[in-house]
Parts: sequence; structure tokens; C-alpha cells
Amino acid sequence: MDDRFKGRSIRQSFDWKLVGIYLALVVIGWLNIYAAVHSSEPSSIFDFSLNCGKQFVWICTALVLAALILFVIPPRLWESTSVLLYCLVIVLLVAVIFLGVDIKGSRSWFAIGPVRFQPAEISKITTSLLLANILSKPNFRITRMKDFLLAAAVIAVPMLIIVAEKETGSALVYVGFIFMLYREGLSGWFLAAIGLAILTFILTLTASAYTSILVIIAIVSLVVYLDRGKFLRWLCTFGIYVFIMAMLPGWWAALLERLVPGASLIGQADPWVEQAILSSSKWAPLARVNLLYVLLATALPAIPFFLIRSYRERNSFMGMAVPTLIAGVLLVFSTEYIFNDILQDHQRNRIEVLLGLKEDPSGAGYNVNQSMIAIGSGGLTGKGYLHGTQTTYGFVPEQSTDFIFCTVGEEWGFVGCFVVILLYVLLIWGIIVDAEHSRQHFTRIYGYCLASCLFMHLFINIGMTIGLMPVIGIPLPLMSYGGSSLWTFTIMIFIFLVLDHEEKKYF
Repeated sequence: MDDRFKGRSIRQSFDWKLVGIYLALVVIGWLNIYAAVHSSEPSSIFDFSLNCGKQFVWICTALVLAALILFVIPPRLWESTSVLLYCLVIVLLVAVIFLGVDIKGSRSWFAIGPVRFQPAEISKITTSLLLANILSKPNFRITRMKDFLLAAAVIAVPMLIIVAEKETGSALVYVGFIFMLYREGLSGWFLAAIGLAILTFILTLTASAYTSILVIIAIVSLVVYLDRGKFLRWLCTFGIYVFIMAMLPGWWAALLERLVPGASLIGQADPWVEQAILSSSKWAPLARVNLLYVLLATALPAIPFFLIRSYRERNSFMGMAVPTLIAGVLLVFSTEYIFNDILQDHQRNRIEVLLGLKEDPSGAGYNVNQSMIAIGSGGLTGKGYLHGTQTTYGFVPEQSTDFIFCTVGEEWGFVGCFVVILLYVLLIWGIIVDAEHSRQHFTRIYGYCLASCLFMHLFINIGMTIGLMPVIGIPLPLMSYGGSSLWTFTIMIFIFLVLDHEEKKYF
């Protein structure tokens, strides 16, 4: 047979660099889990009553799963069964709400004896597979509305069910799929819209609805004019408008204080005091004017302006400004509902502490404070393995799970943190490079889904441990204690590796 058709060996066509990084992170995680549960009394890393011993079992079973994916399961089976697997996991996600066990206010776990299983983790695999299947179809176009809505529905269905399970942190990972959609042709406007939504939510909580809407108007109008290369025209129109509206609350307050003495107390004083103030001047009704509605009323002409210009110039980018403005305003008015009625008490407390809305060093902020103390005390090279005082004496709760990174910081220092982050960067970068070199759209899209999930977990988890993100219960991939998370990322990584190997085998 011609040598061209014999195929390359698995040693030649398999990306062993990614396997090496995977194994390194798993071993580092295992060692740090032992450090996190280790106390002044000696114990074995193979003690199966401790998390480190249990994690060793999970690692062994994960390697068995990896071997099955590599040598037993046909690679193309993942694509052909993606719809069925997705539907099965959706059923599990719904079932766990009614049949699962309640753990810390979240009903997202099945318990089978001592073993607990979280469908929300497995749903990342099936969602990635189905997205890769749908988006790789020859006639699929992400810029076509019906195709975009189909992809969005595949992401939104498990995400919303997970929110119903009160696992908001796990649901947040699904936002990362936007990076894959962007690679496949989605407008960068959507990425900017997500960033704007986050900024709007934070501004509404920390400043006011007025400030948030004004910032939305400023950013959206500025981006539209920059896209058209007419910054000076924006400066002379929307720039002046934004400046006037930004100064209006101060000017209005000064005017009211002159016309209605004591007007600044309206809304803060007792009812009888307010009544006395309002009856003291004929200008008193002005004190009831809500500047937020003045801002909205004066901004309304921008909507037909953008629509008309978009139609005349055939500029779809400008046309996106209108739904962005409307969505932004709706988000501002729904922020209070989301914060008070959707988020759980502990999530609200953690966000308030993170944003500086309240101080709670012994309550909601305790985990983060102790984590930052642990990381900061590690210095450049750390205190040495098993010599971290914060770790040894258990000052950081959940240190073997969500806060495993602070163990690295305390015992291995800045150097250890740098090495761990570098390994993750190399893993994500290697996946992206292999995905880009792929000839099969399915492999490429699945690779970007995997890279997006890894990035979101890495970004959120490390952000939690250093106080840049609220504590929302996201494990560090491959390193945090837990079978569901380890199995999930092992399966996802080795599915990609075997798909990539299948392509390289004959080239």
C-alpha cells in the first residue's frame, strides 16, 4: 500500500504537549488539595477519608475515561450523537431540580450513596458538541438571524435551567461561548454589548440609574460615530448633550435649593418635614421632577435618528445601536429585580462587599480576605510546600475546591502562581492553535468551545481568590477538588485531542 495511506502513528499525530500540560495541572492540583487538607498532624496523601485521597480516585477514573475516549469510542460518534446527548442532559438538569439534594441552598446535585454528581458540569460537554454540530453545517450562517437564534437557544436552555437550580456561577460560564461565536463570524458588537451590560449593572448598583443610562447613551453614540470616522461631529452633538446631562443634576439641585429651601431633604426626611418643605414655596412642585425621565425624554429622538441613518447608509452596525440602547435601558430598570429577586442572599452579600457597598470582613468578605492574606503572604517564592500557615490551620474555607489557587500563592509564591497560570495559558493557546489548523469545522468549533469554557473558569476562579470577582462557586479546572469538574474537563479535552488526532493521522 502507498505510504501516503498507511496513516501516522498515535505518537506522531497526537498532541502530547497538551496531554503533558493536562497531567501537570492534575498533579499540581492533587498536591495542593493535600496541602489544603493537611494539618499539623501527619496524614497520608492517599488517606481516602480526606479530599486528597478521594481526588486520587477521581484522577484514576478520569484517566480511564481518557483512555476510553482515545482507544475505544469512535471519534465521529461524538458528532452523530450530539443531539441525543444534549437532550439527555437537559432531562437530567430538569430532573435534578426535583430529585436532587439541597446543598448550600442549591439543588443541582444527584447523590448516589457517598458519590455526588452535578449535571450542570456535564452540560458544558453536550452544549459544546451540539454547537459544533449545528455551526459546522454547510448552510449555517451566524449572521443570519434564524441561525443565530438557534445557536443562542442551544446555549440559553441549559443556562436558564442552571439558574433555576440556583447555580448562577455555573450558568455564567455559558457566557464564554460568545468568544466561539465571535470566531465564527458574530459581530464584535455583541462582545461590546456584554461588556456594556456588565458595566451598566455595576453602575446602577454603585451610582444611579441616571448615571447608567447616560453612560450607555455616551458609549453607544460614540462607538457609532467612531465607526463612521466622525468623532468631531459626535463631540459637537452627543458630546455636548452628554456633558449637559451630566452636569444637570448638580445644576438642578442648586436651583431647587434657591427656589425651595430644604429641597435636598426631599426623599430623606420624615413625611411631615417633607410636607413642610413642599408647602413653603410656590416652586415646590419642581422638587418632584425626576431627572431620570427628563434624560429618557430628551434621548428618545436618538432612536429614530439612528434608524433613519442606518436605513439610508445601509449601515447594520448603526442599526444595532437602537436595540442596544433599548436593551440597556431595560437592564437598568431590571437591575434591582435581578439583584434582589434572582440572586441568592450570599451572592448579593458578596457582590456588595466586592463593590464596596458594605464592609463585612467576618461574613461575606471573609473567604476573600483570608484568600488574599494567604496569597500575599507567599511573597516571591512562597513559604514552602506544607508550610503555609493560612493553609495548614484552615483559615480559608473551601480551600481545596473554589480557593485552591490561594494554596499555590501561599506555599509556592508568585513564581508558583506564574507557573500555574502559564500552564493554563499554554493549554488554552495550544487548543486554539490546533483548532485553527483543523480542516473540519466541527473540530475547530468544538475546540473554541473548550477554550472558552477553560478561560471563563480560569478568569472567574482566580478573580475570586484575589478579590476582583464575586465569590460564585466556580472550580479551577483540573486542580480543584471534585469529580464532576475533573471528569468534565478530562472528557472535553480528550474528545478534542482525539478529534484533532483523527485529522492529523493521514496528513
